[in-house]
Amino acid sequence: MALALVLSACGGRLVPPAPVSGSSLPPSSPAKATHHLTRGDVPVNVRQADGRIVAAVPMIPQFVTVPVGAATAAAAGVVAGPPVATLPMTDVQAVAARAAFARSCPGLMRRVDTSGLTRGTDWQAACAAAAMGGDARGFFASQFEAVQVGDGKAFATGYYEPEIRGSLDRRPGYDVPVYGRPTDLVDVDLGQFSDALKGKRVRGRVNGGNLVPYFDRTQIEEGALANRAPVIAWAADPVEMFFLQIQGSGRLRLPDGSVLRIGYDTQNGRDYTGIGSLMRQRGLLQPGQASMQGIVAWLRANPEQGRALMRENKSFVFFRELDGPPQGAMGYAVTGQVSAATDPKFVPLGAPVFLSVDRADATGLWVAQDTGGAIKGANRFDTFWGAGAGAEATAGGMSARGAAFLLLPVGTLARLSAGVAGASPQP
Repeated sequence: MALALVLSACGGRLVPPAPVSGSSLPPSSPAKATHHLTRGDVPVNVRQADGRIVAAVPMIPQFVTVPVGAATAAAAGVVAGPPVATLPMTDVQAVAARAAFARSCPGLMRRVDTSGLTRGTDWQAACAAAAMGGDARGFFASQFEAVQVGDGKAFATGYYEPEIRGSLDRRPGYDVPVYGRPTDLVDVDLGQFSDALKGKRVRGRVNGGNLVPYFDRTQIEEGALANRAPVIAWAADPVEMFFLQIQGSGRLRLPDGSVLRIGYDTQNGRDYTGIGSLMRQRGLLQPGQASMQGIVAWLRANPEQGRALMRENKSFVFFRELDGPPQGAMGYAVTGQVSAATDPKFVPLGAPVFLSVDRADATGLWVAQDTGGAIKGANRFDTFWGAGAGAEATAGGMSARGAAFLLLPVGTLARLSAGVAGASPQP
């Protein structure tokens, strides 16, 4: 199960740098057995001294029957969750989540909620209260009601901000282009053409008066972007660059020791394919290779097969330089141990979520500030853990299950029960 999931999300990938003769960066060593992180005001050892994950007992979601093919939260149905005041959040969690929520408020009130659950005006009171400060736990208890979307069965992975070797100019050992947004990439909001397509978008390019799919990974790597896209920098290792694209943002360690931060700008519009599941299905990994280090080692030991395998993921990410911390899909800075990627068709971007899962480090308040190519469906979350060895170790091994409770403005359930198709609230 862990191997099947290890490349199925936008994050959570451990990418050991390839050793390079003469490089100023030594190969990374395996993570220590214990990484001290803090989730709320309770210190959490991600792994105990014997290497075991710190477990937690998750809450049990209500049993509901979800309509087949439900494509939004409104269609999947929502039921009332426990009172927010009873959710076991800590003061530190609440303070951090409130800050992230407040930062998201302008976009939250402005964006069209494709989940079908809220309107921009619904969030005004909570956003105003977030700016007032005061007791953070009391803020969530007074401004929000918890709801379960669909069956409420949460599955959470993790992602982090990786660091790879790069150079601002092309030089020996640095020949993998880090592309910015192509000049001919077109974003199309289909909702402008039909109300039935509201919330749907496609990306492509114009060819002979027709909109066609944009170049896929193979075409791009074979030179299709010549004179079409700027090159921000040059990476040293194609495997490192591949996984940085999956993460969506990261740091380039330059030859002089300085750092260039880059973040997701856009994507070529092609579907994402996780190569970990492909490797498992094809029996490419031998016993003892069922780890990220083993996967990366296989790709490097089999460069031609590895290149072909990576090209089966046709999705390709374009970057931009960042002046500050990495940003999520809303355009706001994401925060380690607070921000999460979700599917906006089931969670309004900017909304708080309480995860009660079988890992202590992932249990608590999160704020939906990002999205991911593989983060699809109800109750699917990718938790962000920041940067550094501890974040890398936690995100790389994150696979948690339990219950999810979406926090919506007080009164939302009553409004949904009064008139939104697909919602089935209960007391």
